[in-house]
Order: sequence, then structure tokens, then C-alpha cells
Amino acid sequence: MLPCMAEQMQGVYPILSCPFDGASRVDPESLAREVEYLIEAGVDGVGLGLATEIPKLSEAERDLVLTTVVEQARGRVKVVMKSDAPGTDLALHYARRAAELGADALMVMPPPVAGMPGSAMRAYFHAIAREVGLPIFIQDVPTAPVAPAQAAQIARELDHPWYLKAESPPTPPRVAEAVAAADGKLVVFGGAHGAYFPEELRRGSVGTMPGAVVPEAYVGTWRLWRAGRHAEAEAHFARYGTLLRLFQQQTGIGTYLVKEALRRQGIFATNVVRAPSAKPDELAYQELAAQMELLGIR
Repeated sequence: MLPCMAEQMQGVYPILSCPFDGASRVDPESLAREVEYLIEAGVDGVGLGLATEIPKLSEAERDLVLTTVVEQARGRVKVVMKSDAPGTDLALHYARRAAELGADALMVMPPPVAGMPGSAMRAYFHAIAREVGLPIFIQDVPTAPVAPAQAAQIARELDHPWYLKAESPPTPPRVAEAVAAADGKLVVFGGAHGAYFPEELRRGSVGTMPGAVVPEAYVGTWRLWRAGRHAEAEAHFARYGTLLRLFQQQTGIGTYLVKEALRRQGIFATNVVRAPSAKPDELAYQELAAQMELLGIR
């Protein structure tokens, strides 16, 4: 069941960073400021996922984070909650809890089980969809890939509002393949920090789920693209390229830099990232400061 255009989620859905205080406790006040900052920037939704460090949170902390986001959003934007787990029963528990606390959609990765049969993967997604009626973003990542043909089969076999967040690199051809395979059963978003947003849009995606920083880069690109001003959209996005590349560094370095950028703007109180995580060197912080100054981001 593909959502009608009036109901279909599309646009810019940043994945929130989770702020912690100096003792590594969840900081709800900073989280609420982050949600408001993104809404004021014009995003269409927000998500809680890997970049939110959801796997590093206790169940009580998961509830606190989601409740804080839903209450701050107040229905002004959609809220997508990561609800996968290594086992189906636990994923069902997370999905039910997300619905109870007010999430508008779920984001679900397949279990990271090597050699899992395609039939078992489809049964996992279908069980969640049957139990909780919320739209589901099938999350395709390199460590737990969902091939476009697999995602399309999941959608064909069960009538439900299905989305795909295509993140296995390279994402532009992944998006194109997913759109072609979807046969009208999937709504396709790009992911992977929104690094190839214009390229994904050209291949049929209807949105992106980037990091929760510099939202003007993505919102401006999306609005120009929708207005048919594609060359301007690409030029707008390119302006932020060096800064966005800093945030896309792996092993936790990018997570620190996102939080540092939010701290510099007065949104977060700290840039604390929960272990294990690699830290940036001092030069990375200098590069961040220089790019923010160049772009007038304060």
C-alpha cells in the first residue's frame, strides 16, 4: 500500500544526535533544543537511529529520548524511531513501544545474521508490519544490507506503507535500482549522511535522512529541486561540501564533530559521545571551526 501523495513522507528527515551531559547521561533539554532548531530550519521530519546512538541506550533512555522528541515536535513534523533488534520478538517489543510513545513511523534494519535466508528476512519485516500499523522504513546498510529486489519483494508480499532508506554504497545506483524494482510499492529515501543528495534525487529518491547539523544545506537543496531549479539546487549543496565531508567520517569521529558543531551553536551543552568511539584530533576541530566561520554558521 503506497501512501497517497498527500500522506507520503518526503523531504529532509535528519537523524538526531543524542546529547549527553558531562557524566554521559541523556540531556533532554539539549535534545529539545535540537528538535526545535531543526523544525525552525524547515525540515519535514526527524529520526532516531544509529546516529542517535540508540544501540547504546538503555530501554528507559530510549523511552526518554523518544518521548522528549515527540513532545517537542508536537505534531509539526513526523518522528521516525529505530525499532529493529537481533531477534523478532525484541523488535516487536521496540516497535510496539515506539507506537505507544507517539512515533509516526518505524525504521528497521534486518537482523545482522550472516547467511539468513531471504524468507526469514521477509518474515521478520512482515511480523513487525502486521503487529504495528505504522509505516516502516526498511534500512539498508552495509553491515545489514537489504538488496533493492529484496525490499521490493517485502513490499509486494504484504500491503503496508513501505519505505526504503538506501545506504549501502554506492547510494545513487542503489536508489535507482530500488526505484526500478519497487513497482510502486516502496517510497525510496537516500541515506548515508545525505552525501549524494542531488544524485539520489535525480535517480528517483524523494528525500534524505542526513545528520542533524547544517539542515539549511539539505532543506535548501530539497526546495530548489522540487521547484525544478536543479542546477541551483546542486550549486547550493556544493557550497557546503567541505563541511559536510567532515561530518561523514567513520568510527565516531563524525559523531563528535556533529555534536561539536551543535555545541558551538548553543544547542548542545557538550560534545560527549558514548564509548566505544574514536575521537577527532585537534586539527579536525580547527577544520570544523574554519568551515563554520567561512559559511557564517554560528
